[in-house]
Amino acid sequence: MTEKTPSKTSDLAEAAAKRRRAPASRYSDPEFLNREIESVFNRAWLVVGLAYRVQHAGDYFTFDEMGHSIAVIRGGDGVLRAFHNVCRHRGSQLCITDPEAASIIRHGGVSRSGAIVCPYHAWTYDLDGKLKRAPHLPDLDTGQVSLYSASLQTWGGFVFVCLSEDPGDFHDFISPVHDALVRYPLDELRYAKRIDYEVAANWKVLCENFNECYHCGPVHPELCRIVPAFKKGGGSDLNWDDGIPHREGATTFTFSGESPRRSFPGLSEAEQANHRGELLYPNLFLSLSRDYVVCVILRPLAHDRTIMSNYFLFEPFEVEKDDFDASDAIDFWDLVNKQDYAICEAVQRGSASGVHEHGVFADMEDWNLDIRRYVRDRIEPSVKQLQQTD
Repeated sequence: MTEKTPSKTSDLAEAAAKRRRAPASRYSDPEFLNREIESVFNRAWLVVGLAYRVQHAGDYFTFDEMGHSIAVIRGGDGVLRAFHNVCRHRGSQLCITDPEAASIIRHGGVSRSGAIVCPYHAWTYDLDGKLKRAPHLPDLDTGQVSLYSASLQTWGGFVFVCLSEDPGDFHDFISPVHDALVRYPLDELRYAKRIDYEVAANWKVLCENFNECYHCGPVHPELCRIVPAFKKGGGSDLNWDDGIPHREGATTFTFSGESPRRSFPGLSEAEQANHRGELLYPNLFLSLSRDYVVCVILRPLAHDRTIMSNYFLFEPFEVEKDDFDASDAIDFWDLVNKQDYAICEAVQRGSASGVHEHGVFADMEDWNLDIRRYVRDRIEPSVKQLQQTD
């Protein structure tokens, strides 16, 4: 019996199956997001904010997403710690995060005297999380009670928190990005502005969009005037390891391609001339120019809503100048962001229409497969079961 030779059509179908996007339902199913939160976000190192916001003892901020409220607090010993924003007594939030409730209950939280006070019954903790006072309960051994803590690390001026009891080695997690960006003074930068965008799209859609430039020609004409390589060949053959060159006469991301700001000291010749981008799963996007950095912290709100917090980071050398003006960079990125987020919302609406089951990745979208693998390898049920349905 002669073996049947595979047809060209079947070869193409097989290749397409290997490169197809995850099922559309994984972008529009609330229950699947719950599984991602449990198996991805609750077990990963997440960026929750910037370290320089908490420089002094008692400085703090909260990160409130995905069912958790985390308080990041600088202790009297100078150590930065992360605690679940929950009192050990009856579970009240220590730092009330709802603005309306905070306008009514004005006490509690982190006090000027260097303590963490529950607004409900005034249980009081040191900045290191240990209970120091429980009013009217003289028999309670306060020395045996501490706040629920979370693992915390810092890198590049960013605060990372992991909610898992087994957070994994942070050095292994961060070293690829650290090595790639070692000459950028990330831990010295200060943000000139923060813009939060609420995007009506699944968080994976936004990761996929950041990871390819196939869309740049149609969606970002202003960006492609600064970096023509983004649209050449549909954004194929981009060498992100060395960065992407600007057009002649342009050196940074502004409408003109230039700025009066100096380049970061210590950058290589290629880094002064090219643009860099990094995505650290699951929730940190970095876009690096010679004179400023845009940091985006992603926070899923729902299966079809995501907060993208954009921080525009500059050298203190520039920020402290009397004539410092970051509007050239901020206005440029505000346009690019709005273009990205509008097209991502269109993707979300189309994918949720019921007719679209799978997309197929083009050759220049290979990095997009990363998010499919990243989620598949972490989420429950088993990887094998997910492979059978992908």
